[in-house]
Amino acid sequence: MAIHKRAGKPAQQSDLTNIPKLISHYFRLVPDMTQAAQRVSFGTSGHRGCAFDASFNESHIIAITQAVVDFRRQQGINGPLLLGMDTHALSQAAYITAMEVLVANQIKVIAQLDDAFVPTPVVSQYLVAANRGKVQDDPSRIDGLIITPSHNPPKDGGIKYNPPHGGPAEGEITAWIEQRANDYLSAQLEGVKRVNIAVALTTGLIEHRELYQPYIESLAQVIDMQAIADANIRIGVDPLGGSGIYYWDKIAAHYGLNITVVNDRVDPAFGFMPLDKDGKIRMDCSSPYAMAGLLEHQQQFDLCLGNDPDFDRHGIVCPTTDEVAGGLMNPNHFLAVAIDYLITHRPQWSSDLAIGKTLVSSAMIDRICAFHQRTLMEVPVGFKWFVDGLANQSIAFGGEESAGAAFLQRDGQTWCTDKDGFILCLLAAEILAVTGKSPAWHYQRLTAQFGNAFYARIDSPISAAKKARFSKLTAESLQAELLAGDPVTAKLTHAPGNGAAIGGIKVTTENGWFAARPSGTEPLFKLYAESFVGETHLKQLLADARVMIDEALKA
Repeated sequence: MAIHKRAGKPAQQSDLTNIPKLISHYFRLVPDMTQAAQRVSFGTSGHRGCAFDASFNESHIIAITQAVVDFRRQQGINGPLLLGMDTHALSQAAYITAMEVLVANQIKVIAQLDDAFVPTPVVSQYLVAANRGKVQDDPSRIDGLIITPSHNPPKDGGIKYNPPHGGPAEGEITAWIEQRANDYLSAQLEGVKRVNIAVALTTGLIEHRELYQPYIESLAQVIDMQAIADANIRIGVDPLGGSGIYYWDKIAAHYGLNITVVNDRVDPAFGFMPLDKDGKIRMDCSSPYAMAGLLEHQQQFDLCLGNDPDFDRHGIVCPTTDEVAGGLMNPNHFLAVAIDYLITHRPQWSSDLAIGKTLVSSAMIDRICAFHQRTLMEVPVGFKWFVDGLANQSIAFGGEESAGAAFLQRDGQTWCTDKDGFILCLLAAEILAVTGKSPAWHYQRLTAQFGNAFYARIDSPISAAKKARFSKLTAESLQAELLAGDPVTAKLTHAPGNGAAIGGIKVTTENGWFAARPSGTEPLFKLYAESFVGETHLKQLLADARVMIDEALKA
């Protein structure tokens, strides 16, 4: 994809979403169930869409929320439901809609005081803490709904369900909710319950709680906050206008940290954002273009940190020094540093705990785990695959290449079972405080030890027919035995860590690998590749991968 000529530049008025028009469409447009794009569709992170396209409208939220109510009743979940949301304009609208349906169904709702924003990791950690020690069929278990499209553009909306384990719902759960919601939509919402928000607020079923402090006070269980305070690290933070914006000052005050929030703006149009690589406003904290505003501050602080709107992702910016080039760390690079550090700085973690990564994350992690003699659990794309391992403390860390990760508490107990951008950012600060070296310096050390990794991801158009054939690929579908001049060591259609289908294929050699899978929401396939030889070798990997995939997908 060509980089847009204004990528990294401030947004102009013509780039901004018309928020009043967006909200009007949310309430007025009704999905056409004969159009697949307007039906409820749960991907790896819930249902996402846009009110302008009739793919995220009031009807969708009514149907999805009622479907969640039906599911939790079927499962005997009778405790309260924690309702969180981020700062997207449609999140505010959907929040009220969801509350109206929940209360009409006599569900007790826990919400933040003043109906303020609640980040994804706060919801997850709250559920884990509240349900700790409860058996599977305990009716008092609580669960959560989070209204967020993550880092998607301002015009988008999203909603995801977290069951009592605290993490993203498993595929069989989201499939059930998706079907139930679409059935309601097909029946013009017959059978759903809903009361006006004015009535809902008088029922006593909405309990507003102070959710900041329980999360903030617990952070010392997972991060060495005292070490960060003692080192007096100068930290610059850009929340990118997201749901955790009011947390950072409270974290600083509680632990005595030297944190400066360099951007405190909240704007549903996200008009303060630099444009992403494609010229769109996208709050992606792993993109150097979207993070251009924070990058301007990198030499003013010892460390700069950023997050996406629901705070389940992290962005780590290091200053340039005589020893190392700074800038925004590649997410794969920081995952490698985080894993290497945690393995050597969490003495209470058992050595038999596995390290989890998605199969399109860097093989640098494989080399680190092999060196430390730690079990590697490689799973398909999607954080849901780490939920059980984090919940039962059989994996210490779960991370994905898109800058999302979580890990256990310092004592080896479960912290949360969803991605937590706060703790990954704070871990970067702990690494600097404890070792005296930045995460960028540590990655440079790892490359000297294990080799330099060259990584790329390319999204390419694909026809519906070829997209459908991806799920039918087998190892025998790819005839080639050489990849970029090296013998193929494995052809995978199922993840080695848990045997789950990857929805595509991964091919490995001693010096590199590629993986290809279709997008769950767009007519695209995603091609990932990594070389431990060099850029020329990486280009050859990508070229050979395209030939192999084209041959395999022929009719």
